[in-house]
Amino acid sequence: METSSGTLSRRGFLGVVGTALIAPHVSLAGRATQPARSATGDASPGFRFCLNTATIRSHKLPLPDEIDLAARVGYDGIEPWTREIEEFLQQGGKLADLRKRLQDANVRVESAIGFPTWMVDDDAQRARGFDQMKREMEWIAELGGNRIAAPPAGAYNPPVLDLKRVAERYAQLLEIGQSMGVTPQLEIWGGSANLSRLSEAAFVLVECGHPDACALFDVFHIYRGGSRPEGLRVFNGAALHVFHMNDYPGDPPREKIRDSDRVFPGEGVAPLTQILRVLRDIGFHGALSLELFNPQYAKVEVETVARRGLESVREAVKKALSAEMG
Repeated sequence: METSSGTLSRRGFLGVVGTALIAPHVSLAGRATQPARSATGDASPGFRFCLNTATIRSHKLPLPDEIDLAARVGYDGIEPWTREIEEFLQQGGKLADLRKRLQDANVRVESAIGFPTWMVDDDAQRARGFDQMKREMEWIAELGGNRIAAPPAGAYNPPVLDLKRVAERYAQLLEIGQSMGVTPQLEIWGGSANLSRLSEAAFVLVECGHPDACALFDVFHIYRGGSRPEGLRVFNGAALHVFHMNDYPGDPPREKIRDSDRVFPGEGVAPLTQILRVLRDIGFHGALSLELFNPQYAKVEVETVARRGLESVREAVKKALSAEMG
C-alpha cells in the first residue's frame, strides 16, 4: 500500500466505502438482517450511547464529575474534549486515577475532541498540529480509549486545500495512530471551506489508502454542509465508530444556522429516522454521541440536561427502528 502517493489498495477501498452489497450485515435488498433484541426487549442494532462533554460544558464540571454524571444517568461512554484532559493534568490530576474512575464507573472513552491543525498547508503550523495530535493520542491511550477526532481545524476558512494532499496527511496521521493504538477519525465541519461534505470525506478516506481510515459524522454538519443523509449509504458501517447526534430547527436557514442552534434529538426537523435507518443498514454498530452547544441548556440543571439528552437519543432510535423490527 503506497499511502504517500495516494495509490489505493483494494483492501483499503473495501474497508471504507461500499454499496449495500459490500456493507456488512446488509441483504441484497439493502435491508439489514434483524439484530437480536436485548434482554429488556428493546429493538436495537447494537448502538451504544455516549455523552459528548460539549453538551454540558457550560456547567463547568471537572472531568471526573462528568464521568460520574455519565455513569449515573446511564450512558455507555463519554467523549471528552482534550482541553478538559489538559486542565485536569494542569491541576495535578493523574491519568491513571482517571482511568480507574472510568473503569469503576463502567464508562468507556469512545472518542475525544481536539483541534490540532494537522491538515493545513503551512509546514510549521502543520508540524505543531501533528505534535499536538501525538500528545493527545497519548492521553487517550492512557485512559483506555482508542479513537480521537481529526477535524479540519485551522482550515475552516479559505483557501480551499487540495484533497489529495489532505489524504496524504491523513494517511500520515493514521500511521502515527496505528503505532499508538489510537485511530484518528476524519471529521467534517459543515460550515468549513474544507471537508464540509460527505463526498469530500469519502474522497479523502479512499484516496489515503489506509486500512484504518474512518470517519466521524454529525447530524448537524451533514445538514450544514449541504449533504443528503442518503449519501451515508456509500460508507461501510465498519469505517464509522462514533456518530454525533443532535437536531436542528427549520429556522434559521441552512446557510445561517450555527452550532448554538442545535437542540435535543426529536425537537427539530432533522431526518433522524432516515439517518438511523441508514446507519443500521450499512452495519454501523458504534456509539451515538450526543453533542450540543445550545446556550439555553446552561440554564437547566446539569443532570436534567444529561438525562434528557440520553432519553432523546434513545427515543429517536426507538422511533426509527422498533416499528420495523416488530
